[in-house]
Amino acid sequence: MRIIPFLASAVVTGGLVTVLNTSLVLPAPLGKLLSPQHGVWQNAEPVNKSFSEDLKLPGLNGKTDVYFDERLVPHIFAEQENDAYFVQGYLHAKFRLWQMELQTFAAAGRVSEILGEKGLQHDREFRRLGMVYAAEIALAEGEKDPVIKSECDAYTAGVNAYIETLTESSLPLEYKLIGFKPEKWSNLKSFIFLKYMSYDLAAREDDFEMTNARGFFSDSVFNRLFPAIQDSLDPIIPKGTVFAPQKIFPKAPVGADSVYLNNKELVMAEASQPDRDNGSNNWAVSGSKTSTGAPILCNDPHLGLNLPSLWYELQLSVPGFNAYGVSFPGAPGVIIGYNDSCAFGFTNGGRDVREYYEIKFRDEKREEYSFNGEWKKTKWRIDTIGIKGKPDFIDSVAYVQMGNDWCPVMFDPTFSGKRTGNKKNYAVRWKAHDASNELKIFNMLNRAKNYADYQAAVTNLHTPGQNCAFACKNGDIAIRTQGEWPAKWKGQGDFVMPGTDSSYLWQGMIPQDEVPYQYNPERGFISSANQKPVDESYPYYLGRNYPPYRGIYINKRLSAMNNITPQDMMQLQTDNYDVFAETALPVFIKNMKLNELNAEEKKYFDLLVAWDKRDDVNSQAATIFDLTWNHFDDTVYNDEYAKAPAVIMQPFESSLVEGVLKDSAYPFLDNISTPQKETLADQVTAAFKSACKKAAVLASEGKLEWAKYKHTGVNHLARLAPLSRLNLPIGGGNHCINAAKADHGPSWRMVISLTAKTEAYGVYPGGQSGNPGSKFYDSFIDQWAAGKYYSLWMMTAAEKTDARVKWKMTFSK
Repeated sequence: MRIIPFLASAVVTGGLVTVLNTSLVLPAPLGKLLSPQHGVWQNAEPVNKSFSEDLKLPGLNGKTDVYFDERLVPHIFAEQENDAYFVQGYLHAKFRLWQMELQTFAAAGRVSEILGEKGLQHDREFRRLGMVYAAEIALAEGEKDPVIKSECDAYTAGVNAYIETLTESSLPLEYKLIGFKPEKWSNLKSFIFLKYMSYDLAAREDDFEMTNARGFFSDSVFNRLFPAIQDSLDPIIPKGTVFAPQKIFPKAPVGADSVYLNNKELVMAEASQPDRDNGSNNWAVSGSKTSTGAPILCNDPHLGLNLPSLWYELQLSVPGFNAYGVSFPGAPGVIIGYNDSCAFGFTNGGRDVREYYEIKFRDEKREEYSFNGEWKKTKWRIDTIGIKGKPDFIDSVAYVQMGNDWCPVMFDPTFSGKRTGNKKNYAVRWKAHDASNELKIFNMLNRAKNYADYQAAVTNLHTPGQNCAFACKNGDIAIRTQGEWPAKWKGQGDFVMPGTDSSYLWQGMIPQDEVPYQYNPERGFISSANQKPVDESYPYYLGRNYPPYRGIYINKRLSAMNNITPQDMMQLQTDNYDVFAETALPVFIKNMKLNELNAEEKKYFDLLVAWDKRDDVNSQAATIFDLTWNHFDDTVYNDEYAKAPAVIMQPFESSLVEGVLKDSAYPFLDNISTPQKETLADQVTAAFKSACKKAAVLASEGKLEWAKYKHTGVNHLARLAPLSRLNLPIGGGNHCINAAKADHGPSWRMVISLTAKTEAYGVYPGGQSGNPGSKFYDSFIDQWAAGKYYSLWMMTAAEKTDARVKWKMTFSK
């Protein structure tokens, strides 16, 4: 068990006598932590623990039975729909309460209440981004819908019903470790959590970095490093698709240009940004390509790998629908999954919906700002940030009205985030601030029966925009690149823009009938892997930086496959083939100066030549290729960037490989700091030699094999190593369908064959329980790492006595 060694280490480190009743080692006194009656020992769950209970709780309207299978997956059968959400909330809290609370505290900028002053920077940044402001707007919009309000009310009541049962001894482990007690849940907290997902999926931006790159490089160099579209693009909506007639014609301001930020004004440390690779794969194949004649839908969202997991698996069975899949602890409903008629899954849309504008205030008081030739009155939001052990911090955040939208001035002379030396004011316009009702999409998908229902459901998704895949038992398959997307002129949003007039604002949203989609395409499949959704024939500007490589390989494989089975799809979902290496490796092999390699370097070169381009667990060549590519990128570009501002965008990965494939005299190959003219062969060989030195060190440490080199792990949310699963034997990587990186990757793999009796498979890297003392804490991880799946059981009411039922909970009023 992980709890015991962790605490034993803390005791030895601090000295038992001096720290037993203090908070010097952990926020909570160790004497209290080690109490037999109330301490962490109470979290050690017996292996044969029974989860059966008979509960009578106020707030229910009828009876609900919950049947747990051998994996602790609950199958919830409720007489009334809202009771199912009440029970879902209760179970989320029972098994994941600390996770729910930590995520909402982080999203709301309340970490300082737990961690003290070291959380203040995070809290100010999230509040200034407008996370709670956005959640309050979304809550007001959601509660206008009586169906969504009653759903959230029931869910919140269920969470609180469980919280009310807690005693000091039954608190989740992490509460004891940090000396904190849970507070009541609210509907607002659910919407704060959903905005946290919007942040994770739709808040990444490179405006400051791109602005400096635009100012530092000439136009021709800039466009080579940061092209609007990659040569290799195989878009979500196939090339040649005819799009609906354009209705909005965004117009760029005359002489539009960015506000140049030089390093004297703005210096950025490591930015706190969502992972750039928060993406995913999804696809659906029609019955014309399967062995059974029924569609198959697959989805594997790529997100942070954490314990407890982002996902909680369950079934909801009510008079109006019967749905199975994964849910978010913190929100009601099934998010990705299937019902008796259809299946649905998502990948991240990846578009930029967060812009920065430089604001001109009249004076240092910032009571008025210039907009469209007038001085406008500033609004203020006064945030009180509680700090554990310290007085509250009061943060006054200015809000400016840009068009119809009030935008927080996120960065100003009083706060530069992780940037230093900032003397300017930058307002943020983020689409997640707009009114929307994202919970409605899941409420409607859970009960969807056909394509029309799917289409009506997904149009409720505004932010984060997603590529929504669908398949139905009647044979339909479809995908929509769904969101409320700004209609942009070319280049809009790539750079920091002037905030003094309306011509730089969004001029409308792309009409829903112009949102790219596919319905029963002739090729017999739909797919997305976060690549750019359309080619250049689409009339609106969608930004520059999209990862093309997984999409290329998925489309190639699906095009060639026929008589497809669910087993074929599981193998494809866990495929470690590196299609980027397929593109770049020939450049290295063809241009290597073999006569300049020593014996050890030739040994590593031979491994590259023989490599099957698979990032498998034990592959040494995969590591050597990765090292070589990284050194090649540095060798080619470091001289161009030597005098660049500290805050600057690095070239797109595809720019280099496509550049040297098109032109072996790619202009960046020559090192401008040396008298001689370097060639492609010079730079490839130099990069490889540097890679070999690193490879030799890794080999001496026993870390040259791919899995040991990339060391994929599933970290505890508080980064407590004893409560994490580290150094897992899993292949794959950033350019593979199996996109497992160090702490990021397939967070839920799902394959649904929509035969008459649905055949479904899934797995996620975690376990149903958030208690590190439970055997269900990380019970799925080994199966996930091995590329294996569980059969998903959509239980029926007639199967209540099935041997797969291990425990039963009953809920009644």
